[in-house]
Amino acid sequence: MPNRRQFLMNSAGLAGAAALSGLLPTGAARAAGLTVGFIYVGPKDDFGYNQSHAEGAAAVRAIEGVTVIEEEQVPETVDVQKTMESMISFDGATLLFPTSFGYFDPHILALAPKNPDVRFQHCGGLWTPSNPMNVGSYFGYIGMGQYLNGIAAGYATKTKKIGFVAAKPIPQVLLNINSFLLGARAVDPTITCQVIFTGEWSLAVKEAEATNALADQGVDVITCHVDGPKVVMETGAGRGMYLCGYHANQSALAPEKYLTGAEWNWAKVYTDMVKTTLAGGKIENFVRGGLADGFIKMSPLGPAVTPEARTRFESVQAEIMKGGFAAINGPLKDNKGNVVATAGQALVETDVALESMNYLVEGVVGSTS
Repeated sequence: MPNRRQFLMNSAGLAGAAALSGLLPTGAARAAGLTVGFIYVGPKDDFGYNQSHAEGAAAVRAIEGVTVIEEEQVPETVDVQKTMESMISFDGATLLFPTSFGYFDPHILALAPKNPDVRFQHCGGLWTPSNPMNVGSYFGYIGMGQYLNGIAAGYATKTKKIGFVAAKPIPQVLLNINSFLLGARAVDPTITCQVIFTGEWSLAVKEAEATNALADQGVDVITCHVDGPKVVMETGAGRGMYLCGYHANQSALAPEKYLTGAEWNWAKVYTDMVKTTLAGGKIENFVRGGLADGFIKMSPLGPAVTPEARTRFESVQAEIMKGGFAAINGPLKDNKGNVVATAGQALVETDVALESMNYLVEGVVGSTS
């Protein structure tokens, strides 16, 4: 099969250009059933973000009448527009899942108006009514998973210093950092969390350097929010740290050091959306869910988790499962001394304000700038 990204460049003539812009009907060339496209910013076997989405795509592939096409390692540039355009015109896709944060603006927002019969479902973006109606945003309350990671970390740390390797200071990442620290402080309010931003979703050298730098500062429990946590997990284990995973289950990388992990459960999310589409229904433009909804799950607790820690972890997990849980509870300040929640104020997991978070809470050592 020709490379999907080369398709647009190799297409010649007015007919090809017209088909790409939606001026010519392409439906006659499409196979019966539903064709669904998945686009990943990194490799599908990264032990992390992209792998979690690929596992969801595999579940969709098992649905009768559905054809799944995938493209990995697509940058957050005009390349993703080319990939989406070719999936639509070359493969006949009518439902797309572009999974990386930077695909949304301007790329999806540029293509959606030109392809009104195609549904663009984007992971993590904040869809608003001003955006095209054939665009949707979905995500999960995985900050609650990082809060539970923090509970496990709070019991495991001996130095009272936990660490976080992060890619970029966007709201979802900041919420995960803050939730991790607040979960640990629910166990011991003297614990601090050192964060290092690498500036990229996937940059193995910087991830290893950040993990080693945190170990040098006395951090003895680590987690992360990068696309592929493998480097952080293996480097951390090599430095004697305990590990809290993210995106997918990384316990196989260091089973004795792995405490637990906040995982995505995209198989449920994707199969539900595809079945809705097959039944002639409409996917909502703004979709969110948490532990109780099956959007996220926790890795099994590892052998290093003590009975006391397990009891507390399971108790808090049960509270989160009831819904309405808040990691952000006032009185609370950010790490610059500004009030982010007043006494009695709580931002529950469903509060859309969390998706605009631009601060690190008191006790996090690091800066968003």
